[in-house]
Amino acid sequence: MASSSAFLALRSASDWWDEVNNSSLWQDRIFHALSLLFGLISVVALIQLVRIECRVPEFGWTTQKVFHFLNFLVNGVRSLVFVFRRGIQKINPVIIQHILLDLPGLAFFTTYALLVLFWAEIYYQARSVSTDGLRPSFYTINAVVYVIQISLWLVLWWKPVQAMIVLSKLFFAGVSFFAALGFLLYGGRLFLMLKRFPVESKGRRKKLQEVGYVTTICFLCFLLRCIMICFNTFDKAADLDVLDHPILNFIYYLFVEILPSALVLFILRKLPPKRGITQYHPIH
Repeated sequence: MASSSAFLALRSASDWWDEVNNSSLWQDRIFHALSLLFGLISVVALIQLVRIECRVPEFGWTTQKVFHFLNFLVNGVRSLVFVFRRGIQKINPVIIQHILLDLPGLAFFTTYALLVLFWAEIYYQARSVSTDGLRPSFYTINAVVYVIQISLWLVLWWKPVQAMIVLSKLFFAGVSFFAALGFLLYGGRLFLMLKRFPVESKGRRKKLQEVGYVTTICFLCFLLRCIMICFNTFDKAADLDVLDHPILNFIYYLFVEILPSALVLFILRKLPPKRGITQYHPIH
């Protein structure tokens, strides 16, 4: 009797899943909900950017300001893509669809790689190690990632074969995996270094918690993205590039972009101190 009830429950859940996925109305509702959530995060990032600029306009484009600007840009583009998702799915050549869906993901990688760069600079400065090569390395790594991805798109445009689609997705999964390792390496190092210092002051405790929370969130976010893209690559039932998998799209983007972005923006909401009070360090 119990096994029969469980079977009926599973059957009912499966029917509901298929009904939602195949319903044009539910597809539009879910994609518009994603658009709204991305739009809210974009607005929050813009507001925070304006607040920081009003607080310290004399410092120009600091790492903190660039981070919030990129968050505004990435989430804003994602919001527009989901508003026009049904129209985007009809665009030809198909390569344009891949670019519109995947380019914000690359920009998301660049946005959060800034945090890795910032933490690496703090860590090496604290250990009296030169940081002169960190920023050139950051620019070089990003340039290589974009050049390889654009090259894959061009080849895919020239010869749209399944093998190139698989290679493009696996490359993106690899980028996400190394981003996760970057957070684990430098976020973990900085966390352990801060933990060794006395934590009597409230500010030091808050900084330790901040680094620990953001490291954990971003590591899990990029690791989950890597795993999901691998499933997306080899399992048709997990394909994120089609209209009739809206529930899977909602779950994927909620956990790999929306929630991580919202949590990190909340954790890093503190404004920099006014000039003359104390020295300003970006991304406090």
